[in-house]
Amino acid sequence: MIFPRPSQRLFAAAVLALCCIGEAAALDLADLMATLARSTHGAATFKEKKYLAILDAPVESSGELLFVPPARLEKLTLKPSRERLVLDGDVLTVERGRRTHVLALKDYPEVAGMIESIRATLAGDRDALERVYHLSVSGSRARWSLALVPLDARIGRVVARIRIDGAGGDVRTVEILQADGDRSVMTVEKAGAP
Repeated sequence: MIFPRPSQRLFAAAVLALCCIGEAAALDLADLMATLARSTHGAATFKEKKYLAILDAPVESSGELLFVPPARLEKLTLKPSRERLVLDGDVLTVERGRRTHVLALKDYPEVAGMIESIRATLAGDRDALERVYHLSVSGSRARWSLALVPLDARIGRVVARIRIDGAGGDVRTVEILQADGDRSVMTVEKAGAP
């Protein structure tokens, strides 16, 4: 009979411990929502690429985001042209140049569904998300992914799925796959992050 050397036993124990830690660190939806709800989101910058079937190259934009819990979300696009979107409660204000449009989200459920996915995720508002989406989470607190699939057929005609990736209480990327195959990927970096 051959007995493993002490160094082999130590290595095997370390591998087993890492496997167990990995399982214990798995994240469930309740943990993720609680972590996001506790996070201080504030200001961030974004870079977004929109991949449209009618174009050969993605449309790129960048700017600033501001989230004031629980219900105010601002997106200020600086490049390629200035545009400001302000979601305050259930009212969306869009400013382009000298024009301002004010929309009640209840009148545009497809738009509301896309916007609410980001705002409710930042707020850690599971109830708001589950009214509109089927949710599934994977990963750990250090690196997680939240998948949202629309429950309502009207929203499903516009949005096939949304995937939000993050770390800890921070959202890092938001990918929206539209029903027509077009998609957008927004990369978010907290203001003041290296």
